[in-house]
Amino acid sequence: MLALINRFTSFYGKNFAPKLVEVLKSGYGKQEFKRDSVAGLTVAIVSIPLALALAIASGVTPAQGLYTAIVAGFFIAFLGGSRYQIGGPTGAFVVVIFGVMQQFGYAGLAMTMLVAGLALIIAGLLRFGTYIKYIPYPVVLGFTAGIGLLLITTQMKDLLGLKIEDLPADFLPKWRAYLSNLSTFTPSSVFIGLVSFVIIFYIRAKFPKLPAYLMSVIGTTILVGILSIFNIQVVTIGSQFGGIPHFLPMPHIPDFNLDLFLKVIPSGLTIAFLAGVESLLSATVVDGMSGDNHNSNAELIGEGVANIICSFFTGVPATGAIARTATNFKANAYSPIAGMMQSVFLVLFMLLLSPLAKYIPLACLSAILILIGWNMLGLEKMYKVILGPKGDRYTLIITVLLTLLVNLNTAISVGFIMSSVIFMHRMSKEMEIETDEKALEYVGGGRDLTEVLHNQGVISLRFSGPLFFGVASEISNFFKKIDLPHKHPKIVILRMGYVPVVDATGANIIVEFVKKLQKTDTKIILSNVKKQPRRVLHNAFNEEKMDISAISVASTFENALKIAKRYLKMQNHETGEKKNAE
Repeated sequence: MLALINRFTSFYGKNFAPKLVEVLKSGYGKQEFKRDSVAGLTVAIVSIPLALALAIASGVTPAQGLYTAIVAGFFIAFLGGSRYQIGGPTGAFVVVIFGVMQQFGYAGLAMTMLVAGLALIIAGLLRFGTYIKYIPYPVVLGFTAGIGLLLITTQMKDLLGLKIEDLPADFLPKWRAYLSNLSTFTPSSVFIGLVSFVIIFYIRAKFPKLPAYLMSVIGTTILVGILSIFNIQVVTIGSQFGGIPHFLPMPHIPDFNLDLFLKVIPSGLTIAFLAGVESLLSATVVDGMSGDNHNSNAELIGEGVANIICSFFTGVPATGAIARTATNFKANAYSPIAGMMQSVFLVLFMLLLSPLAKYIPLACLSAILILIGWNMLGLEKMYKVILGPKGDRYTLIITVLLTLLVNLNTAISVGFIMSSVIFMHRMSKEMEIETDEKALEYVGGGRDLTEVLHNQGVISLRFSGPLFFGVASEISNFFKKIDLPHKHPKIVILRMGYVPVVDATGANIIVEFVKKLQKTDTKIILSNVKKQPRRVLHNAFNEEKMDISAISVASTFENALKIAKRYLKMQNHETGEKKNAE
C-alpha cells in the first residue's frame, strides 16, 4: 500500500499530491474509517435536499443533482487538496448553468464543464491557486450577493405556485411577471412553502444538531400524502420530472463539438473562476476551524478532474461547498475518505429510497433555495463594506447591479477592473517624495544637513511607497521642478528605504532622472535600496548601457552621507591642486 502511495506521489509531484496521500502516509485504521463513515453519512443527509433543489433551480432534473453530488463529491475528496472538503452542486453555479441550458441544452453544458475542468487543471498545474486569494473582497461579496438575489428570484414561481407560461429570463422582467400574475397563486403551494419555513426555523432553534432542510423535506412530503387524501394536488418532483432513477447512469463521454466548445468558453471560464474561488474559500475556512493546511493547487486540479468526469454521468458543475464542508468537520471527520463515503451513502439512498423522492413538493425545495440565497446575500458583510472606503462601496454596488441586470461575466470583469484601478489610485497616494533639507541631522555632528552638506551642493530626496506606473506622472512632475541646469548639485542622494517595489515604469523614471543628473556631472548615491527595487533598477541601468560604476550604493542613509562627505573632500582637494598648479 505504501509503495502504491509513493508511486502516486511521484506521478503527481509533491506540490500537486492530493491530501489523501498525506493522510494515508501518516497511517489510517479502523477507528479513523469509522469516524469518516459517520461524518460521510451526516453530510449525505444534508446533501440530499440541496442536490435536488439546486438541480431543479439550474434547469436540469433532480437526479442530475444527485449524480453530481455522488460523482463530483467522490473525486473532489479523492484528488483534492483539502482534508475535509465536500464537493457537489452549489448556489454559485445556478445562474450560469440555467443560462447555458436555456441556450445550448445539456450538450452545451457538457462542453462548458470540459472548458471549466481544463481551466482548473491548468490553473492548478501553473500554481495559480495561491493567487486566487488576491481577488478583491468587494467583488467576491458583490457577485455572491447578486447570485443569491437571482437564486431567490428564480424560486418565487414554484414557492407561490404561480401559473406563468413563459417566464422572462432577466431579473426585472421576471419580477414584473410575478407581480402581474400574483392572482394565479396556488394555495397548496403557498401552504407547503410556509410549513417548510416553519419547520426549518423551528428545527434550527430547538434542535440545531438535526438536519433542518432534510426534516423539512420529510415533513412536507408526509403532508403531501395527507393532502392527497382530500384530493388536494401539490406539484412534486414526480408530477414535474417523473421521479428519480435507482442508480447512476452508465458513463458516457460527451460528443465533442468544436463550434459549441468555442461558444461556451466564456461560461466555462466563469464556472472555473467561481469553482476556484468557492473551493479555496471553503478550504481556507475549514483550515481555520481544524488547524490543517490545504494544498490549493492540488485542490484546483481535483476540482477540474471532478467536473470533467461528472459530465460523463450527465452531472452539472460542482465545487467545494462551505456549509457541507464545515458540517463534515463538525461531524468529526478524519480524512478525505469522509467525502468519498458521502458518495457511497448517496448511492445507497438512490438504491433504497428513490421511489419516495417523487413525492417531495417543489415548494419545499424552493423554500430551501430561498434560504440558501438569503445566506449568500451576506447582508451584515455588505453593510460593513458600505460603511467602509468609498472605492470598496462603489465596487460592491456596481458588481451586485451588473450581476442582476447584465450578466455574471460582466460583473466579475468590471468589478475586478474597478478594484484594480481603485487600488492603484490608493497606492499612488501612498507615494511621497520629500527633500531632507530641514528634517534630517548629520549623524555624529548634530548639525542640520542644510548646514553641513546642502550648502555645498548636496540634495537628498526620500521616496516613500511603491514606485510604479500609477505614480509616474506625480514623480515626473516633481523631478521637472528641480531646475538642475541652473542648480548644478554636486551630489544627489536618492533614499529608497521605504520603497517596497519598483516596476518598469518607475525604473524608467529613475533612469531618465539619473541620465539628466549625469549630464551635469552630478554624483548619484542610492541609499538603502531593497532587494526587488535593486534588481529592477540594476537591469534598467544595464539595458540603457549606463555606467553603473559612477553610481554609488549605500546600505544606510548614514553611509550615504559619509560617501557624500568623502566625495566633497576629494572634489575640494582636486580643486585646490588645480589652483596651486595655476
